[in-house]
Amino acid sequence: MLKLATVRLPLICLMIAAAVAFVAQPALAAPKSIYDFTLKSIDGQPTPLSEFHGKVVLLVNVASRCGFTPQYTALESVYEKYKSRGLVIVGIPANNFASQEPGTNEEIKKFCSNKYNVTFPLFEKLHVNGKAQHPLYAALTGATSPFPGKITWNFNKFLIGRDGKIVARFGSTDKPESKDVV
Repeated sequence: MLKLATVRLPLICLMIAAAVAFVAQPALAAPKSIYDFTLKSIDGQPTPLSEFHGKVVLLVNVASRCGFTPQYTALESVYEKYKSRGLVIVGIPANNFASQEPGTNEEIKKFCSNKYNVTFPLFEKLHVNGKAQHPLYAALTGATSPFPGKITWNFNKFLIGRDGKIVARFGSTDKPESKDVV
């Protein structure tokens, strides 16, 4: 019995040392731009946001059952007007506010296409706040962001420059076609 205990003790010490070394590792570097992220498209295809390198991106958390849902019309209009000049609207469905985006990705895509003729890129539904917050939104809203603070509701907007860095942030009540946003 003593022989078995002497074999286990070094193994336990080794496991503890490995755990301590893992915990002592430095935190990963904060993302420098949105290009550091890959999201899944509304159809489930991995899409590196680096595909938008050199473009201006208006990233919007969207919802289908919100008082601001009619902004889809303005978002599509702005996209159509400026896409030839390098603008991309990115719609990211989120169900964080009063369950106003309860549908599946397929249902969201169908709703956006049929009701608002959306042609700008849509991505899979994700969390913009809370414990399950997606790392992209943690970077957009975290302490190192130039515009930190929680997402307050659906249709918050982040304007991302051609270099992938946040240039401006707009709330739900800021209309996509407003002078400030455009």
